[in-house]
Amino acid sequence: MGFNRKEFLKIFFLTLIFLGLVVSWLAFGDRGFIHLYRMEKERQAYLEKIRRLEEANQELLDEIKRLRSDKEYIESEARKALGLVKEDEVIYKFGGEGDEEGKESE
Repeated sequence: MGFNRKEFLKIFFLTLIFLGLVVSWLAFGDRGFIHLYRMEKERQAYLEKIRRLEEANQELLDEIKRLRSDKEYIESEARKALGLVKEDEVIYKFGGEGDEEGKESE
């Protein structure tokens, strides 16, 4: 009761088609390998974003600490933000290219 060559080829091709469908479903299905690959790339991007946010958060915490404890830092930041000067301090402002163009048109 052996298989002849024709029956064997028929079973072989049906099995091959079935395996092809299974592999296609595993690769392209809703939860297939391609979906998993995309999800892993998205996960890596979120991890990188979290890392950058943690670094920025740490920098802000360090600045808060300095603002609470370092009087000289507070003074320097206030002077930068408000354009203030100390007694006996002279500020020199040099004209840039934009200033020279304005003088020529006068």
